[in-house]
Amino acid sequence: MADLTREELRALQQKSLEMAVYFRDFCKENDLLCYFCGGCCIGALRHQGFIPWDDDADFFMPREDYERMLRLWPKKAGSRYVLVNAGPEMTDRNLFATIRDRETTVIKPYQQDLDICHGLAMDILPLDGYPDSAFRRKKQVFWALLYSLFRAQTIPEKHGGLMAFGSKVLLGAVRSKKLRYKIWRMAERHMTRYKIADCTGITELCSGPGYMRNRYPKELFASAVYKEFEGELMPLPVGYDQYLRIVFGDYMQLPPPEKQAAHHDAVFYDLETGYEAYREKYYCVK
Repeated sequence: MADLTREELRALQQKSLEMAVYFRDFCKENDLLCYFCGGCCIGALRHQGFIPWDDDADFFMPREDYERMLRLWPKKAGSRYVLVNAGPEMTDRNLFATIRDRETTVIKPYQQDLDICHGLAMDILPLDGYPDSAFRRKKQVFWALLYSLFRAQTIPEKHGGLMAFGSKVLLGAVRSKKLRYKIWRMAERHMTRYKIADCTGITELCSGPGYMRNRYPKELFASAVYKEFEGELMPLPVGYDQYLRIVFGDYMQLPPPEKQAAHHDAVFYDLETGYEAYREKYYCVK
């Protein structure tokens, strides 16, 4: 997140930690498998806490646990942390569900025109089976790309010109909100048809085109192990070392100074005031 002082970044990390601990405990209570991914996974092993310049927490969940969590959260979670997940009447331009702290306000650039809960967000990313057949795998990637486009409903900014052009054509041809929803739900059903139990590998279909091509041996995510993280014991995939080496290489080596920066940004943030206080100002909602 740009232009934060060290103290402000630390306060952001503390709020993220509170949310992560609540999510960990919710999953324990409801027999759901979850584990840190990405930066927090590295942070637990290299720093025993947040990477000093990191600004959020993210979790992986196997698809079946993820879907159960989506059903259970509205019924069993408290009121502070809100589940935000795209549906027929709303898109948040994410490919996965987020848990948001309604007692804070953090507005991302790509969401600033949306009337959603703009609390500090924690990404919850599902893991899916990676089919052993090369042909089925190609079909899965096709459906995952279609899902990504029609769920996010935005033109990819960081990918090739051909992908951006094709995305623009498809979104231009399908303008109906209802039809877009039907397409991404159909694509989601096709891409998730390969159950982890029936495959030897696992993949990320909701983390973007680059990550959806990764294949991990499924035993790396068969269970969680707990490592110290900011004075808490937080879950990591049991095969965390191999997972991290597949994605990041030598993850215990610090990156060069110019890359020691947060990868997220915001147009506005306030960790002391809930998002409702800004709703009327930003969206003219009374």
